[in-house]
Amino acid sequence: MTQMDPGPLMIDVDGFELTAEDRELLAHPRVGGLVLFTRNYQNLAQLQQLTAQIRAARSGPLLIAVDHEGGRVQRFREGFTAIPPMRLFGELFDTDPDRATDLLSQTCEVIASELSACDIDFSFAPCVDIDHTVSSVIGDRALHGSVDGVVALARAALSGFRHGGMAGVIKHFPGHGSVENDTHHGFALDNRSYADVAASDMQPFVQLLNDAAAVMPGHVIYQQVDDRPATLSAHWQSEVLRGELGFTGAIVSDDLSMRAATDIASQSDNAVTAVAAGTDLALICNDRAAAIAATDNDQLPVGDSTQVTRRLSLRRAPAKVRLSDSDHQLVCARLQDLAAQSGNLRSA
Repeated sequence: MTQMDPGPLMIDVDGFELTAEDRELLAHPRVGGLVLFTRNYQNLAQLQQLTAQIRAARSGPLLIAVDHEGGRVQRFREGFTAIPPMRLFGELFDTDPDRATDLLSQTCEVIASELSACDIDFSFAPCVDIDHTVSSVIGDRALHGSVDGVVALARAALSGFRHGGMAGVIKHFPGHGSVENDTHHGFALDNRSYADVAASDMQPFVQLLNDAAAVMPGHVIYQQVDDRPATLSAHWQSEVLRGELGFTGAIVSDDLSMRAATDIASQSDNAVTAVAAGTDLALICNDRAAAIAATDNDQLPVGDSTQVTRRLSLRRAPAKVRLSDSDHQLVCARLQDLAAQSGNLRSA
């Protein structure tokens, strides 16, 4: 079987193991990755068997990813360390910045270690949106309410991922924290000028691009800049992110099944628009018919060696030092203390 370059689509599957249709889709030359959800997790042994099946379904490289930020956004629970909301690290940062960045770096190393043990390449993390206290969908997922706080904490998180052998993905470019509406459920509009966005919400991205392997644009529409959400915008991706800011890593779309995208066009059509705008991997999720339509869409490229280098930068590298059981237990104990001190009873 000839080895294939990864294509521009990242799809999903429904269950604890692959079906024949899943295998056929994963072998398609327009597919380059798979994103896992809570519905794919039963226990550690099952997850390891599933990722082995996913690898076996493909004759070439395939990226496996998951949303595993911590707090509300942690797809795998039992058998994994419970990661508290990122806001807790920000609260600690205000009183003890060194302790906060050290603990967050160690926490992200734990995340990388646990996901790597299940043959998962990366998590869509960290979220570097600034907490302006107006966005409920971001909320306690945000690291801090200031640019400096977000940058310091996110840099520590990215260092921890790297130390654990895993790439980091910063999101949601150019910043979601100033928008109240939830893009899962409809349009989210930001009416500020480009200069205002660039001077505030975009700053964490500007300062972290050299630390991150990938950037995820958000579905927010910045009306004074472009009438399309950043996920579908050549202006934001090709002109600003690639051109003005010089980013050479991967661009990974947010989930194209969200209403802020599907209210514009189908997932398949939006994938075409996203890839044309500069996206390397377009997420087609929660709709098998949409995934099939996208793989059948001749407007989307098949595996493209001109983009494959950026995508493969997301593949795991060997961990610098394997995290010991005692170090892992120490981080868990520190996370428990952090949750208790913050009045947050989410066990870590």
